[in-house]
Amino acid sequence: MGSELAITVASLLAEQPDTSGLALELLAGRTGLDRLITTPYVQKTGLALAGFQEYLMPGRVLIFGHSELRYLESLDEVARARIAETTFAKDIPCLLVTDGLTPPAELVLAAESLGRPLLRTSLGTPTAIAKLSSFLEDSLSERTIIHGVLMDVLGLGVLIVGDSGIGKSECALDLIVRGHRLVADDAVEVRLRGETDLVGSCPALTRHHMELRGIGLINVMELFGVASIRAYKLVELVVRLERWDPACEYERLGLDDQTYEILGLRTPFVLMPVAPGRNLANLVEVAARNQLLRARGHHSARVVAERLEEVLRETASPDRATDVVDDTGREGPK
Repeated sequence: MGSELAITVASLLAEQPDTSGLALELLAGRTGLDRLITTPYVQKTGLALAGFQEYLMPGRVLIFGHSELRYLESLDEVARARIAETTFAKDIPCLLVTDGLTPPAELVLAAESLGRPLLRTSLGTPTAIAKLSSFLEDSLSERTIIHGVLMDVLGLGVLIVGDSGIGKSECALDLIVRGHRLVADDAVEVRLRGETDLVGSCPALTRHHMELRGIGLINVMELFGVASIRAYKLVELVVRLERWDPACEYERLGLDDQTYEILGLRTPFVLMPVAPGRNLANLVEVAARNQLLRARGHHSARVVAERLEEVLRETASPDRATDVVDDTGREGPK
């Protein structure tokens, strides 16, 4: 999957108010804000407090809730200081205290002296873990930028790609006029979510905008209303627009399912030749409808092929055979 993805604790603090809703505050360890978080999976292991620090995994945020802090409070100052120093000596990026609890002074001192950020949130432990994991999964997911247009067509995420000037934006505009929704134009940011889904969105700079040659940039939301746009969508079908080449053999039946690879995942794919007189918006919408049917198990081309095979079998059966002449030249049974 390429090089390891990571974000700093400073980035977590800077971005989280609007994105994750964690409302984090820094209690100590400011010198360690450049420490890296490399996995979305947090750790909440009470075993570390009992001396089993080998269960602390590097790159994972450590969570302390009611049970961990109550255990620390039951110990004397020397034991608390020893556990705090041993815990922070491990390669953890930061420690997050939940429920708005006040950590013991020994924990704060150890975080400050060792440069390990100590954070706090007012959220309960389950909610904090869920929000933090979701935020980190999004931030650490593998992603790429694709030149194209992403549309929500009948609830299906359709990524339209092709050479510059082929008519991708004009096709998307026609689809918007028909009531479909724009996700991104020109630059589509696609990220891998959970190793199974491709999620497409638009970079903040061009969000809600389209570029139309001869007109320039337009704001789709202002022109067509909030129902004409959406923030993100799964990429479920890729349509490539290609200039018609008379020498090229294009798909006529659609028996074989074609795919398009993005970030290592295969996505259903349609190659759409562009020629004068072809209504691209109509064709893309029909391709989306056809893909929805296929996803429900109805494959029109295969149904016709099965019917054809059945007719051929019936025609070739003995009771339907026509006059047959054997090796001696005599007529056989009809």
